Amino acid sequence: MTTQLTAFRWVPEFAQGYVRDLRIRWALEEAGLPYEVVLIDPQIQASARYHEWQPFGQVPAYRDEAVEMFESGAIVLHIAAKSEALAPRDEAGRARVTTWVVAALNTIEPFAQTYIPLAESETRESWEDQQLAAAETLLNKRLSSLSDWLGDKDYLLGRFTAGDIIMGTVLRELVTSGALTRFPNLDAYRRRCEARPAFARAMEGQMSTFRENAPA
Repeated sequence: MTTQLTAFRWVPEFAQGYVRDLRIRWALEEAGLPYEVVLIDPQIQASARYHEWQPFGQVPAYRDEAVEMFESGAIVLHIAAKSEALAPRDEAGRARVTTWVVAALNTIEPFAQTYIPLAESETRESWEDQQLAAAETLLNKRLSSLSDWLGDKDYLLGRFTAGDIIMGTVLRELVTSGALTRFPNLDAYRRRCEARPAFARAMEGQMSTFRENAPA
């Protein structure tokens, strides 16, 4: 069967380009694997049938000839197991890639997602300034460690892997808040990831769907 992943038919502008199916599209594009996008709307999202595939009603959900899955990190790792473009074939190399996928999701993303709404709020109350300061301190600590690890390498493990797909998509959400300006090598890394042709194809695939289904 053709590999399938789910994506939203349309989302508001602020979310366009950031919905998590982008990670799966990017991985499949890097691996050179054909796929079909199954578009869902709120009615499908709420249906019992869709919840049998994705228990939380979110995107992406994924299926191929062997598996049905959800959660973007798990799906990207599954695709990486199919393609040396995303992970080395040796056990030690695959373990390093897995570690960086999990690190992006567990060590960086939660702190980024706490910081972003506070930093980008246009109606922040004075009492929230203390929360912002605390969130910024914690995020900067994590980003500093990541910056030290990356150093002057092009990618986390020297060569591009699935870990860079997840980490790149986590870091790009910090651009608007300005958090990456304090870490020039991380911002350069993020731009390097986004300059990859496979990323551009994945992004265009998502955005073209939103353009075609925009409300009149």
